[in-house]
Amino acid sequence: GFESVDLMKLKRIGKKTTPEQQAQQAQSQQAEGDAGKAGQKLRGEAFISRFAGGLGFDFYPSNNNIYLVATEEGFIHKCSCSYNEQYLQTYTGHTGPVYKVKWSPFVPDCFLTCGADWTIRLWHSDLTKPVLTFVSSTKSVNDICWSNVCATVFGAVSDNRIEIWDLRTTNLDPVIISSVSDPETRLSTFLFSEGSSTLLVGDSSGHVTVYQLRNIAPPPPLTSRPSRTLSCPCPPPRASISPPLPSPVPLNVDVVGADAER
Repeated sequence: GFESVDLMKLKRIGKKTTPEQQAQQAQSQQAEGDAGKAGQKLRGEAFISRFAGGLGFDFYPSNNNIYLVATEEGFIHKCSCSYNEQYLQTYTGHTGPVYKVKWSPFVPDCFLTCGADWTIRLWHSDLTKPVLTFVSSTKSVNDICWSNVCATVFGAVSDNRIEIWDLRTTNLDPVIISSVSDPETRLSTFLFSEGSSTLLVGDSSGHVTVYQLRNIAPPPPLTSRPSRTLSCPCPPPRASISPPLPSPVPLNVDVVGADAER
């Protein structure tokens, strides 16, 4: 069977208070006549639990010793297998739980995150704040995945729709949106298949649906894939998602658990 190893126990970290917030808190205490508390150093947050829940992680593509962890606090932590007591870096920007984090297969230092705050965010590992933020609906984004063909293409799923983004075309809206007709079905996972132009989408009923993605060029040879640039072999953007395969009946695969995992 499988064996597991605890890499790290995720410790909660307090949210930093700005000088303006500290001044407002001190004025509030003085207005209430509590001069003693107003003169003391302001306390941080009190935690019910010392540990945070981890919701997703991904190993660095070229170094399996480094990995990212997405937490329910809204933070993303960069960690090392060599250190189990501290974070190498903490990234802030999400205002709710972060569900997934994915390194780019083309640009090693860039990664994507998505979460309950309706956003997808693009990060660079050297910066603690997001480079770009993408919002297209008022639903939580449950999963994200980079394309294996194009460095500027990625996909995401919310509760009832699939989105394909192409940063060459626009960073304001998805280039493709496909909605699910069944209101009781919640899309939970998303994956670009290796070596073909198909998408795998898992839902809350335990099924995996296969979609055909049109107008995406086949993957280039491994020796010619760019490593540190955003060049893209994609054709002019007129992509679309065809009905699930085989049409019109989706291909359902039984999986263990409520969600279809990768």
